[in-house]
Amino acid sequence: MNTEKQDLSACRELIKHGSHSFFMASLVLPKETAIPATALYAFCRIADDLIDAENAGEAAIQALGSRLDSIYAGKPQDYPEDRALAEVVNNYGIPRAMPDALIEGLAWDTTDRTYETLSELYDYGARVAGCVGAMMTLIMRTSDKRAVARACDLGVAMQLTNISRDIGEDARMGRLYLPRRWFAQAGLDAEQWLANPVQNEHITAMCKRLLSYADVLYKRSDSGVALLPLSCRAGIRAARVIYSDIGRQIAKQGYNTVDQRAIVPKPRKTYLLAKSLATIPLVRSEQRVDALEWPPLIETQYLLEDIDSVPSVPRTEWLVSLFHTLDEREKNSQDERSARNTRRTEDSTSES
Repeated sequence: MNTEKQDLSACRELIKHGSHSFFMASLVLPKETAIPATALYAFCRIADDLIDAENAGEAAIQALGSRLDSIYAGKPQDYPEDRALAEVVNNYGIPRAMPDALIEGLAWDTTDRTYETLSELYDYGARVAGCVGAMMTLIMRTSDKRAVARACDLGVAMQLTNISRDIGEDARMGRLYLPRRWFAQAGLDAEQWLANPVQNEHITAMCKRLLSYADVLYKRSDSGVALLPLSCRAGIRAARVIYSDIGRQIAKQGYNTVDQRAIVPKPRKTYLLAKSLATIPLVRSEQRVDALEWPPLIETQYLLEDIDSVPSVPRTEWLVSLFHTLDEREKNSQDERSARNTRRTEDSTSES
């Protein structure tokens, strides 16, 4: 197995076990998108895990910054996800500001940073999720700023959904992402609640309110999907509907995410995936066209500043090489399964 193939396999395993919703959506993305997207998400997963590790702190942040320096210098450090991301950066011209934004947002989780307003929460969402949406758009060979802006909307919407789902889990780790101004408006002391997180009517209302903002951003993002290559729309649509369905599950349990975690069952995800294949978004209505012209969120606007420098056509030699290795791996897997089945049949025959 060559190095590229090994690196991609390692990235796939990371995504399969650490990013279930993306992994399912990636199953319906074309290979030329799924391969670099897997590399990107694997690096994001590793970065999140490293910074989230106990007592990681500033050392992890500096280490990740050093790894990005090496990646952008074309000399990635000896990690499969770094080598894979270096190929993506080189082939798709990903601006350095985008992965830098991710590291900055993840670093905020290691500090005592607080979020007083919804706008400050959007600042966080822009970094930990909006930038990923922007990078994914470039991987799909789309550098139209309107599409990138809508992808950022989708990323922030997904992060708001995450926050709504994890209110209790985050609070028990001493983290509070709900805007503290909402607590003041409800007559609650945010620090007192954080010391003893319980579900009450005010937290229920805040969860519902946050999901309503997420819904607005999900709707804004829909028009951007229609600007993506036709072969990519079903996969991105799948990611959108699977993730937004977490909000449906939260509503179903009365917006109580302090005492329980909302989970979309795998059969439901499979159904939504199939439904996405049947409803590929197209630009058909005036309303959809108007939505494309909406300006980006103020908090994500900086992610679009370097888009003009992105090459319109990425290099494809790396992808062609990986197609061959992937096809070879799939063929070998089929041969191995066939051999195992043959051995089982022979063993069964000899026993009888």
